[in-house]
Amino acid sequence: MLAGELYLADDPVLAEEQARAARLLNRFNQTGVDDGAERHGLLLDLLGRFGEGSEIKPPLRCDYGYRILVGTRTFVNYGLVALDVASIAIGDDVQIGPNVQLLTPTHPVDPETRRAKWEAAEPIAIGGNVWLGGGVIVLPGVTIGENTVVGAGSIVTRDLPPNVVAAGNPARVVRSL
Repeated sequence: MLAGELYLADDPVLAEEQARAARLLNRFNQTGVDDGAERHGLLLDLLGRFGEGSEIKPPLRCDYGYRILVGTRTFVNYGLVALDVASIAIGDDVQIGPNVQLLTPTHPVDPETRRAKWEAAEPIAIGGNVWLGGGVIVLPGVTIGENTVVGAGSIVTRDLPPNVVAAGNPARVVRSL
């Protein structure tokens, strides 16, 4: 699965890992405004890495949690969906707007293979000091270079270089920084 190879989506071990994440997410998503310390502790339990000075606003949705690596001083606004079948690496000083989707799963085009519940995944890497505007969707296997800004509502289907502004569907570089 982590190597991008096909795996069975209904594997019992994976189901237990998802159940663990769901329990932690349920607690995290029910926290209130004054529960910052509790939220922080839950994220330390859930995520593979949660850097110092980082914040994620609930609600948050993910598959496993431990495949999400968040750098220092990163801010994630409300409604992040991070499907972490493969790893999702988020650098330091990243800003993620509301309702962003980071999607690592892929599905076979062949209908029989898909019906048999085979899936695969490709990692996502987001460099330091990146800003993802509200509603951005990042597809499997994408790397976004450091200092890059992605405009609201964009769909990132391919790697983006460092130090650019990109926007659209599919996201295209609109200027250099």
